[in-house]
Amino acid sequence: MNAMKTEQVRQVRRAALAVGVGAVLVGGVLLFVPDEDRAPEQGPEARARAAVGVGAPAALSDLTALIRERENWLRTHPEDGQAWAVLGSAYVERGVAAADPAYYPKADRALQRSLAVQPGGPGEGQARGAGSGSASESGAGSGSGKDGRGAEDGKPGKGSRAGNPEALMGLASLANARHDYVAARRWGESVRTQRPEAWTSYPVLIDAYTGLGDYKAAGRALEKLRALHSGAPVLIRAAEVYRDRGRSEDAVAKATDAAARAGSPAERAKALDTLGELALERGEPTEALGHYEAALTAARGRAQSLAGRARALASMGRADEATREYQTALAKLPRPEYALDLGELYDSLGLDGDAQTQYETLRERAERAQGHGVNEELVLGRFEADHGDPKAAVARLRAEWAQSHRNMEVADALGWALYRAGQGREALAYATKATEPGRRSALFSYHRGEIERSLGMYGAARRHIEEALRTDPQFSPLLAPQAREALDALGEPEEGGPKDFYGSGPEKPTLERREPAPPPQV
Repeated sequence: MNAMKTEQVRQVRRAALAVGVGAVLVGGVLLFVPDEDRAPEQGPEARARAAVGVGAPAALSDLTALIRERENWLRTHPEDGQAWAVLGSAYVERGVAAADPAYYPKADRALQRSLAVQPGGPGEGQARGAGSGSASESGAGSGSGKDGRGAEDGKPGKGSRAGNPEALMGLASLANARHDYVAARRWGESVRTQRPEAWTSYPVLIDAYTGLGDYKAAGRALEKLRALHSGAPVLIRAAEVYRDRGRSEDAVAKATDAAARAGSPAERAKALDTLGELALERGEPTEALGHYEAALTAARGRAQSLAGRARALASMGRADEATREYQTALAKLPRPEYALDLGELYDSLGLDGDAQTQYETLRERAERAQGHGVNEELVLGRFEADHGDPKAAVARLRAEWAQSHRNMEVADALGWALYRAGQGREALAYATKATEPGRRSALFSYHRGEIERSLGMYGAARRHIEEALRTDPQFSPLLAPQAREALDALGEPEEGGPKDFYGSGPEKPTLERREPAPPPQV
């Protein structure tokens, strides 16, 4: 019976390729959906077949092949709006997969060209004017011609759908990749309005709502996604949403199911990476290391798994191995966050010169990304707060907050920057916001505890610093030792419990204890 079902699925996939399919990329997933009167997509059959269906991630090699094939097609069919949408979305995902933001302007031009050829319906007007592209500008060369798949004179061609949700979805994915969550929400909601029962808008909306700190909306989007669709990618999304809401056991269960149900090595590696992250967050680096090594077995050389393995090794005190893994990960995927992590590991080892090299690398990569329209204020703010100018960090992160990027990472970073800049009272309000959604984060708890300690709220400070070290005793190679020093400075709790256990206001110490240390110099 199973063999018969498998063969039926293969036959359906072959039929889909034979009659022609349209494609859209959603959150790293390449989806092919039927469309009438469309010629078959060209390119390696194995690549297309692997991507056909629901929930198959697009591997970097598949994206490269798809980009090359669509660029070739558009040289002779420049009025094919759907092909432009596929190409633009492929550029987005190629940029994300390789941490190469140079693909984002190319994606914008291709998506704008798609909308010029085939307007996108309600809300599309806001996308127009942001850029326009020709085939050559987007990397597809130039040419003329038309077929039944495209449009002529800006009007929908034969077989085209009402509107252009594929291009709008591409713009939503591009906005998320650039950390512009307001725009991503706008495009995603526009597609949802046009096609409320199409599941493809919900993954990008989950990312957008999470970036905006609207965790309730992200949860609602997840429930709608689960009602419309299933599979390993949906389970991974569920694990991420549950983690943000503090439902760590549910998150582990969903990620475990995703690893078991994965339909490709890339899906399995992503699920295992999620399990590794969850294990690190609860202070179990040995378990995390096992998950990351299994991910690397599934997808050899995966940079995200290498970086996770480096974090686990660092937590286990295997610093030499950790630095090598970070260096390998950075060579494959030059994310500024990895440079910051490696720089802080070098700092903790007293290798100041190596640390400064990584910090300069972080600045260079963040500035390059900003030149291609990527918002890197969060990672730059985190860096400035501990290793540069805390006042500059406050300015950067206040701007993030003003842009409605009010997620827990920004709240924590802004609170810490304010504390480092000597504004402890205001800092506490943001540190409290960071810990409210429920995620188990030793870093967030430590930051809040240090801020409370500076305000004389010793009971609350002790509680949160203890919580940080209990959650993950090695949460940071730089800050975990300082957390232990701070806890020692606070001394033992007084008999009957501290008067300000919940941190409602300043208290005077009733036990003899050392004076609170100044803000840690990192």
